[in-house]
Amino acid sequence: MEINKLVDLNNLRTAPQLSNSQEKKLLEELEANIFNTDWITIGIMAPSDKRAIEALQSISKKYALINFGNLGSLNAEGGVFLKANQKTGNVFVRSENGLGEGILITCQYEEDEDAKESNTFGPLPLDFFHN
Repeated sequence: MEINKLVDLNNLRTAPQLSNSQEKKLLEELEANIFNTDWITIGIMAPSDKRAIEALQSISKKYALINFGNLGSLNAEGGVFLKANQKTGNVFVRSENGLGEGILITCQYEEDEDAKESNTFGPLPLDFFHN
């Protein structure tokens, strides 16, 4: 399957391997959405809590306005799903087997703002924001 736009990821259970040019195109499209949203929620499916936290930290490192604290207290065994909410700063992680692997970004809008709908993008590779 050819991945040229974020919508091409919609039906995948796990993140595909992407070329540098694919990553660049997808990042440009994703940033256009992120920079026009009120806040984001992040879902990370990973083989361990450590990998999920590293992926979340890579997003915070890339975007100064997206940051989360108290990550050292997060702990879950085996495969995990991590959920982070930029608006509240809350981060949770739970053990969950059978998931794929990747990052899901959901663009959220204030309720009264022109009835814009939330959109979820991904799954993106766990190392997508490492640069």
